[in-house]
Amino acid sequence: MHRVTLNSILFCAIASSPLIAQTGPGIVAASGYDAFAQTPGIISNPLSQPTLTPGALVLLELEGRFSQAVAEGGGKAFGNWFAEDGVTLNNGKPAILGRTAIAAQAQWDPKTYQLSWTPQGAQMGPSNDMGFTWGHYEGRSKDKNGEPVVISGRYFTVWKKLPNGTWKVALDASADEPPATGECCTLPKP
Repeated sequence: MHRVTLNSILFCAIASSPLIAQTGPGIVAASGYDAFAQTPGIISNPLSQPTLTPGALVLLELEGRFSQAVAEGGGKAFGNWFAEDGVTLNNGKPAILGRTAIAAQAQWDPKTYQLSWTPQGAQMGPSNDMGFTWGHYEGRSKDKNGEPVVISGRYFTVWKKLPNGTWKVALDASADEPPATGECCTLPKP
């Protein structure tokens, strides 16, 4: 699970930053950073972007901590990161509304199913109390015959800062892997 390794590196680099103070399951950005700073363009690899804003770094740290908790605790840990009114959206499935319902559906054991993800970018809103991350996810398990099963796709996470200063997931959405380049617009052959 290379996501944990990437997140460990990212977490170490960000956690040592004087711009971020950690509290509870979320983090609070320390005062004094530019609330209106914006990252131009699309971030393809967060670790190679020297111009990441402090807000984007906050969100990337959250993603790293979220991913590491899920790698260690499975579905139970996944559900714990959501706001009370959080929402999940997945391909071909109805929306799941609320942390209680999300936790009830997220019952996988990390010994039998490993969910990992790699952020590819983040943007913090101008008020610094809401932002989003996006990237690639992968799920690994085994079928009834013990053969490996891998699913993958894209994800989008919306983060919001609660009144107590902690951050929680407001929305988590995922979609199957996009088609290979050039395959999205080709017509079926007779």
